[in-house]
Amino acid sequence: MTEETPGFDEKPDVPSGATSDDAAESAESSAKEGPAAPAGDAAKIVGLTAQLDQVRMALNERTADLQRLQAEYQNYRRRVERDRITVKEIATASLLTELLPVLDDIGRARDHGELVGGFKSVAESLETAAAKMGLQQFGKEGEPFDPTIHEALMHSYAPDVTETTCVAVLQPGYRIGERTIRPARVAVAEPQPGASPAASKEETPTDEESGGPDEG
Repeated sequence: MTEETPGFDEKPDVPSGATSDDAAESAESSAKEGPAAPAGDAAKIVGLTAQLDQVRMALNERTADLQRLQAEYQNYRRRVERDRITVKEIATASLLTELLPVLDDIGRARDHGELVGGFKSVAESLETAAAKMGLQQFGKEGEPFDPTIHEALMHSYAPDVTETTCVAVLQPGYRIGERTIRPARVAVAEPQPGASPAASKEETPTDEESGGPDEG
């Protein structure tokens, strides 16, 4: 009588209706697949991605708002600076306009030789201060008449001019930069009616006046 070794007659648990080959394949596939990933991790990744997209969108909107505010601020600064310069020019022109009669008196005193002594020093200081503020005098005899900067108070004809010309400056004009605050008041002369440029030239003597050609 032989002795049976314990454990050799025991068979592995196999589901009812399954063969031994099916059990082996099931065990092999389970070993290959490993542990299954939890479904909660995938949902968490999707949620984080959506939040990241929202943060990026909000950042782009805030960046655009900042750029727009910066552009508006730069435009505001330029507008304020332009307005400041304009107000300064208007105030300066208003002040200097009030001084023009005084400058006219100084000019007349200089023409009559009355600008002497302490009065001369004060007058020159005033003229220097007005020049530093941008005041410029214009208007000269002999320059062509320009209605945009000249005001004609007297009119005449002259044989020695070829266009309307300022022949006398009755009151000088003044400007600040490109702004004319008073036109130059002048006397103008026009060419003689019917005169042509050729008529103003010295006439060439005729043959009769010069004795004519010798007749042989």
